[in-house]
Parts: sequence; C-alpha cells; structure tokens
Amino acid sequence: MSNALIVVDVQKDFCEGGSLAVGGGAGVAAGITRLLAAEPERWDHVVATKDYHVDPGAHFGDPPDFVESWPRHCVVGTPGSEFHPDLATDRIEAIFHKGEYAAAYSGFDGHAADGECLADWLRRHGVDRVDVVGIATDHCVRATALDAAREGFATTVLLDLTAGVAPDTTDVALRAFEGAGVTMRGAPVISAA
Repeated sequence: MSNALIVVDVQKDFCEGGSLAVGGGAGVAAGITRLLAAEPERWDHVVATKDYHVDPGAHFGDPPDFVESWPRHCVVGTPGSEFHPDLATDRIEAIFHKGEYAAAYSGFDGHAADGECLADWLRRHGVDRVDVVGIATDHCVRATALDAAREGFATTVLLDLTAGVAPDTTDVALRAFEGAGVTMRGAPVISAA
C-alpha cells in the first residue's frame, strides 16, 4: 500500500489579497513547497483540490453571511481560482475540482478532468494513508479530512500546513478530527485572534 498528500484549495482567492483571504494562506503555500522539496520521498502520490465555481447558487451571498454564503471566490476562468504562485505544482498528479454548481467543501466531492472522484483515484493507486494540508482548517480541510477517514483511509492533518479562518471554528474542526480518529500534528495558523 502507499500514502498520498492531499493539498486542499491552496488558491489565490484564499490567500492574502484574494477575495476570500485566510491569513497565513501564502505561508501555507510556501511551507508545502518547502516540505515537498525537503522530503521528496515522503509521499508516493500528491494530489490537490480546487474550489471551482461556475454558478454555485446560494454559496455566493450578496451580502454574504460567512456561514452558509461567501463572497464570490474561485470562479472558473479567473486568476483567483489558480493555485497560489508559492505552491510548487510539479508533484501534483491529479487535481479534483469541486463546487461548480453547488457548495462543496470536501475534496471527496470533487472530480478529476476525466470524471474520476478522489476516493476512486486514491484506491486505484493503492493508497491507504493520507496526509491533508491546505486552506482552510475549519472548512475545506476539515471536510476533506473527515471524509478521508470515513472512506477508510488512515488520515493525518499536518496542522502546521493549514490556515484557519477563526479560533472558534478551528477549535470545532480539531475536536471533530479527534472524534473521527484523525491524527493531528502541529498547530494551525489562525487568521483572527
């Protein structure tokens, strides 16, 4: 069996200067790049997810409530939907797009260009263990890690390489990880104090 790194939504719109920026997002991008360079043999596979909105309905709010609705972000064809430039993408074998026409937080809701879902891709490559990194700890990282555990993958969140939106919601995510048997290493960067 093998292991994989899942890089969640390290996109321009979720980093400083983006339309739905999370403090520390650019640092997460750079940190993932440094780790991949320092430990090239650590993971057998590296995959990534992207928020990839066309018309996600009520997921975009005007005004947003920042609970169920959000400012426009990661719209297909816009610069904000691209990976942050500090994230090295040369090791990424597959990208799973999510949320074209509805809210989608988990990478396991996404699909590759050929339609294959993340769980099937991982199983086809013999993956039994995943490490999850990215943005945001309390939203898409949380949903992706919890779904990975539900799908039967031994799941670890490398918290030092995640950025959270707020302390309270990040704390809820950490408790959810603990309750689901997800291993945690490090501590997340948290945007608001």
